[in-house]
Amino acid sequence: MGTKLNVFADFLRDIYKSRRLITGMVKNDFKVKYASSALGILWAFVQPLVQILVLIFVFSVGFRSGPTSTGVPFALWLICGLVPWNFFADALTNGSNSLVEYSYLVKKVVFRTAILPIVKTFSSLIVHGVFIVIIFVVAAVYGYFPTIYTLQIFYYLPCLLFMLLGLNWMFSALAAFFRDVSQFINVALQILIWMTPILWSIDILPRGSERFFKLNPMFYIVQGYRDCFSGNTWFWERPVWSMYFFGVMIACFSAGAMVFHKLRPHFSDVL
Repeated sequence: MGTKLNVFADFLRDIYKSRRLITGMVKNDFKVKYASSALGILWAFVQPLVQILVLIFVFSVGFRSGPTSTGVPFALWLICGLVPWNFFADALTNGSNSLVEYSYLVKKVVFRTAILPIVKTFSSLIVHGVFIVIIFVVAAVYGYFPTIYTLQIFYYLPCLLFMLLGLNWMFSALAAFFRDVSQFINVALQILIWMTPILWSIDILPRGSERFFKLNPMFYIVQGYRDCFSGNTWFWERPVWSMYFFGVMIACFSAGAMVFHKLRPHFSDVL
């Protein structure tokens, strides 16, 4: 146990020492991704913005979805769920492929490969930050202005980041050996989005069955974002689900770090 803790501490210490390198690589990764297109980095925001607008139109006009059971306008309720989901999906997709994409760096003996999934995660965070601002704008249009509950974004966002980092360490390490991992993630995300109450409300479920869907950790994050911008509930008012999520988050972060550390010596052989 002591050996594992020492390994984990050394792993995190290496990452801390590379913080300046991580910052530089995040900026470069974000710019390079769209460097060859005419609109440049604008494409990072166009696709998710179009998705949000289309879904709002389809559900608000096509299905005539009105305010939720709590009285929150459907458009605001929907965007508060889609924004964290899009960040989760984009960061997980890109982060899990980070070692393969930067294979030329992995083969350098002195390079700290553990920072690559972090770079991809924080590169996606840039776009997410802009969309959080968009939520503020949409909320203001409907008469929902920042309150003391909005400060919870500084709780829910780090929680999501820690879970993502653990998952990206794990899946990027596995993807170096099994390239099908990225395809598995794409399929899993398509299923998971419908198992998360983003496009539908958990209130429509039969009594008791909602507990199964609440086991999905993204339910906690999505509901948390909605509480930040249109609710009046603190995260500690849901002690059971908060403790459950913390357990999942710590498990993902720790397992991801250990798997990455264990497989790291073999990356240069398979990439």
